[in-house]
Amino acid sequence: ANSFWFTIGTLMQQGSDLNPKATSTRIVGGIWWFFTLIIISSYTANLAAFLTVERMITPIENAEDLAGQTDIPYGTLESGSTMTFFRDSMIETYKKMWRFMENRKPSVFVGTYEEGIQKVLDGNYAFLMESTMLDYAVQRDCNLTQIGGLLDSKGYGIATPMGSPWRDKISLAILELQEKGEIQMLYDKWWKNTGDTCSRNDKGKESKANSLGVDNIGGVFVVLLCG
Repeated sequence: ANSFWFTIGTLMQQGSDLNPKATSTRIVGGIWWFFTLIIISSYTANLAAFLTVERMITPIENAEDLAGQTDIPYGTLESGSTMTFFRDSMIETYKKMWRFMENRKPSVFVGTYEEGIQKVLDGNYAFLMESTMLDYAVQRDCNLTQIGGLLDSKGYGIATPMGSPWRDKISLAILELQEKGEIQMLYDKWWKNTGDTCSRNDKGKESKANSLGVDNIGGVFVVLLCG
């Protein structure tokens, strides 16, 4: 009974008044103390690593991060407005990105939006595209995500011939639709409320944790056996 309580007391780090007297039992007791110290320390050290769910951190958060690395290639639609924006930009970050895209081999430019999106889905590629098309694509494929905000902001317009009497009428009609919120309603209808949009409801997800197995702390049992 005394040996049992001594063993349990040391394992629980509570100590015991029943200390061994003989030299041989003191040696065995010392080995047991050493074993319990290692196993508790190992368990504490591994607990955070194996039972804590860590938030995944995206290595690329904005254009500066993208421009500061070369491991992940990035490109635009060839001959598109985004490509023209980078080519003509006077901002140093965007100039650096343009030099990378222009000199990268094989070419990082794509012929269609579909080709660019597929390259992203295939992995290790970032596609720089118009925000309207980007929103549409991200809403329909949960494997896609937008990183960072807008690099530039421009509005769409309806072209008319020079001096056309329809120019002012069309402009006023568009402003009226904006003020009434109808343009936003149309955007929500065709971009967000269609049946083929993906659901990004993270609230229902359950976090999973790895169990701490014998393989993780098996070394301390080897110490005990050797002792």
